Amino acid sequence: MATATIDIGTLITRHPKICGDRPCIAGTRTTVSRIAMLWQQGLSAESIQNEYPHLELAKIYAALAYYIIMLIVQILIRF
Repeated sequence: MATATIDIGTLITRHPKICGDRPCIAGTRTTVSRIAMLWQQGLSAESIQNEYPHLELAKIYAALAYYIIMLIVQILIRF
């Protein structure tokens, strides 16, 4: 099975004039926090894609990875 490497930085962006500088999925106005909230409510990445069919599954996983990385960073900063 072949695998592909994708730079998460190309999938998650921040811009002061888009979504109030909050991280969002590139090319959309869907914030990482929105995806994380749906995931915390128990939706899988596939279920989130069903709710937001314009989002590619890779971008949803990138948003979740970004969210988890930011949580880990916040925990490490506290120590």
